[in-house]
Amino acid sequence: MSRAVHFSGKRAEKPFIAVSCAALTETLLRSELLGYEKGAFSGAAAPAKGKFEWAHGGTIFLDEIGDIPPRLQAGLLRFLQERRFRPRWRQ
Repeated sequence: MSRAVHFSGKRAEKPFIAVSCAALTETLLRSELLGYEKGAFSGAAAPAKGKFEWAHGGTIFLDEIGDIPPRLQAGLLRFLQERRFRPRWRQ
């Protein structure tokens, strides 16, 4: 359903990014959404953009968002209200 809404709207030419929130730990979900720098954790051999950056101008679908910890939900709400974020590694 979310894909249908995206591809029938004005953002159809922009990216559609789906993220299964329940499938990832809080730390991994944060890295997936915000990105990371080389060496940020074991196995981070190169910097990576987060899903929010990849979806810029398009749609990001956060599936099962109710399963993530309340603290992370609060951070996502702040992001949605302010429409910007600053990953910890860029501070």
